[in-house]
Amino acid sequence: MRFFKDLSLSAFTAGFVAVLVGFTSSVAIVFQAALALGATPAMVASWMWALGIGMGLCSLVPSLWLRKPVMVAWSTPGAAVLATAATAGGFGMAEGVGAFILCAVLITLAGATGWFERVMNRIPLALASALLAGVLARFGLSGFAAAQTALPLVVLMLLTYLLGKRLVPRYAVPLTLLVAIVFVAARAEFTGPEIQFGLTMPVWVTPTFSLAAFISMSLPLFVVTMASQNLPGVAAIQSAGYADRRQEGGDAGIPISKVITLTGLVTLVLAPFGAFALNLSAITAAICMGPEAHSNPARRYTAAASCGAIYIVIGLFGAAITGVLTAFPKELVAAIAGLALLGTIGGALAAALKDETHREAALITFLVTLSGVVIAGVGSAFWGVVAGGVALLVQHYGRKPAVT
Repeated sequence: MRFFKDLSLSAFTAGFVAVLVGFTSSVAIVFQAALALGATPAMVASWMWALGIGMGLCSLVPSLWLRKPVMVAWSTPGAAVLATAATAGGFGMAEGVGAFILCAVLITLAGATGWFERVMNRIPLALASALLAGVLARFGLSGFAAAQTALPLVVLMLLTYLLGKRLVPRYAVPLTLLVAIVFVAARAEFTGPEIQFGLTMPVWVTPTFSLAAFISMSLPLFVVTMASQNLPGVAAIQSAGYADRRQEGGDAGIPISKVITLTGLVTLVLAPFGAFALNLSAITAAICMGPEAHSNPARRYTAAASCGAIYIVIGLFGAAITGVLTAFPKELVAAIAGLALLGTIGGALAAALKDETHREAALITFLVTLSGVVIAGVGSAFWGVVAGGVALLVQHYGRKPAVT
């Protein structure tokens, strides 16, 4: 099978790091959303089953089929919206599932009609790259900020990474992760509850539909998923060079509308079991689409496929795997994420600032996105693009190109 011929240690490690970062950085928010809707322990485990299976299949199958790194994740800001709305409105799990289903319908329509991709295609590459750099830079900053509470670990990881980039650049990230795990294990710094392995059993919840739940949960969940998750997700695809390049003589790339449609349909099927919203990934996608995953872009799909396979295992074993992943110290997770994203951050910034006519607008996009500002419940990724677009409009609308 071609997949095993193309698979490398660096690609598999990138997939594992993507899971580690994506899971541990936001699983607590997902738990909070589930509990706010009145979930029992069995329902919480079912959420992990549905989300793990959904993310895994949506990443694994398209990546193998297209031989492109397709990365899908749960909507972290969507989980935060659900936790807040459920607490404020007193909604239960049945109304929550009804809201998930209606949101899934909206996501499916956004993909099937192609309107979201058409909007994204009108955003200049400089702004898309600046958007991605702003999203990823927060993780880069967090990686080095971890030195405040774990200085020896972060310094060791940084030195290992730098030596690895010089001596064995293809394996710099796997080597750094291995050294960090050994260091933490030697100091007995892994923490977590007692782990009991066993298959997770999905729990069906019959949905209840209400106008209040649609307004309070479905619409906000849809808006933040598209604006704060799918928007930077498409930017990651564009910056990594996997967008549709047929008009420029290239290949078809990743079919964005079809993938978004897929995430909507899978969410629709798995919603009764706890899948609240699936979407294109940005952070974990950057890890699997970057040069650290593989020097050959045509073989980076194996990193995304590996990530998808691990997500499926997480779904099947639910709480047990969650316990293993959350045992990693948060400083280790932050540092490995920051180091793994350095190349992508640098490349995105270079692309954003390359064109002098777009440089200032791109810089505005980068800074607004990096700020983390939330306005009307919508995250900084959306407002970064808005600010950059306004800057371009003010600076260039109606101007004639300079004659050289």
